[in-house]
Amino acid sequence: MFHKILLAADGSDHSVRAAKKAAELAKLSGDSEITVVYVIDGQTSKEDILHNPDRSVVEEKRRLRLQPVTSLFNSEDLNFKLEKLLGEPGPAIVEYANKSDFDVVVVGSRGLNGLQEMVLGSVSHKVAKRVKAPVMIVK
Repeated sequence: MFHKILLAADGSDHSVRAAKKAAELAKLSGDSEITVVYVIDGQTSKEDILHNPDRSVVEEKRRLRLQPVTSLFNSEDLNFKLEKLLGEPGPAIVEYANKSDFDVVVVGSRGLNGLQEMVLGSVSHKVAKRVKAPVMIVK
């Protein structure tokens, strides 16, 4: 079924709901691995460093942002790994997904950046259009 699952997560409520669906898919197969990708765009990276010169503080904030997802997977005893990517979220997720052989990509319908979604088009829409694997968009 779905042995290699890619989950795009940013800490938003939609990405947590997407994580719950990814967990359900993983449990169906029993031996699935979930790869959680968290994309850090250039502007966010600059702001993080300007506001927190201590890199460990920046990393801790990012870890806390994804904690609801990692806690869910740990509590369900699921096999997962985290990947941090740099770049614009939509293209970075598409490139990562298409380089690997994922059975499904799971993404929330909306993320943390409402302005980007209105102006540039949603990340989930870009992923659905350009990723070669099946895409599940979770509301």
